[in-house]
Order: sequence, then structure tokens, then C-alpha cells
Amino acid sequence: MKEKLKILFLCTGNSCRSQMAEGWTRKLKADVIDVYSAGIETHGLNPHAVRVMAEAGVDISGHKSKLIDEFSAMPLDVVITVCGHAHETCPYFPSPSKVLHVGFDDPPKLAAELAKQGGNEERQLDCYRRVRDEIRAFVEKMPENIDDTIVSSSLGAEK
Repeated sequence: MKEKLKILFLCTGNSCRSQMAEGWTRKLKADVIDVYSAGIETHGLNPHAVRVMAEAGVDISGHKSKLIDEFSAMPLDVVITVCGHAHETCPYFPSPSKVLHVGFDDPPKLAAELAKQGGNEERQLDCYRRVRDEIRAFVEKMPENIDDTIVSSSLGAEK
């Protein structure tokens, strides 16, 4: 039996995008991928992310915001950064891991900009829904799409 791929999704606060990615991967790819998520910081779980994922049939309400430090000793095959800040500050892992950057828009930032323009809550949630669906499309193609887009053979290799 082939061992499952170990993937960590990483973003700044582990509150929204990385949580969505973990949720989708657990729902769609649990047979081939062991998935985790973490952040450079912890911001708590974003309630809007929980809501839009539930709309799509994925319950992430039990997830916790975790620091990347919790995974420093875990052997990971791939770390996928889902935001620019996490990609730029991605820490070095002692185990050989590949890093892949797949940036997604930041739903809280998009929703806040929309709110300033007078956008109602439903339109703000649409920002989360769009990113949720983009993340799902990426996850649906895993693990095949990972090998095609690896940007480094080892985390921290260029630091």
C-alpha cells in the first residue's frame, strides 16, 4: 500500500485560506493525502470561512488555528503557501520538504474593501465563496498538479 502524501497548507494566520484548503483536502483527498494547516501567526478561525465552507458541505468548525512551529519536526512532503506573506517568510524545516506557492486572494481583506464601498454582508460573503471555490478547484487536481508547480526542492533552500 502506497503511503499517503503529507501536505501542510501555510498562511499568515491560519484562519481562512489554509483552513479552507485543509477542509477541502480532508473532504476530497483523504484517501491519498494526510493534510494539515498552520500559520506564521495564529488569528483564530474566521467565522465567515466556517460559514461558506458549511454551505459547500464541509465542516471546519472544529478546526483550530495552529502555529507552524507545531509541525517543525514532522516529516512533510510538501508545504503549500497560500498567501504572499507566508511564502515570503516561510521558515526552514529540518526535514526535506518541497515548497509550492499557490496564492489566493485574502477574503477578509476583499470583504473589508467591499464594506468600505457599502457592500452588504451577502456581497462580502461572496468574496469568501469565490476563494473557497478557487481553493476547491486546486485541491481537486491534487496530487497531480503539485509535481508540475514545485518552486523549490527544499524549504529554506534559497535563504
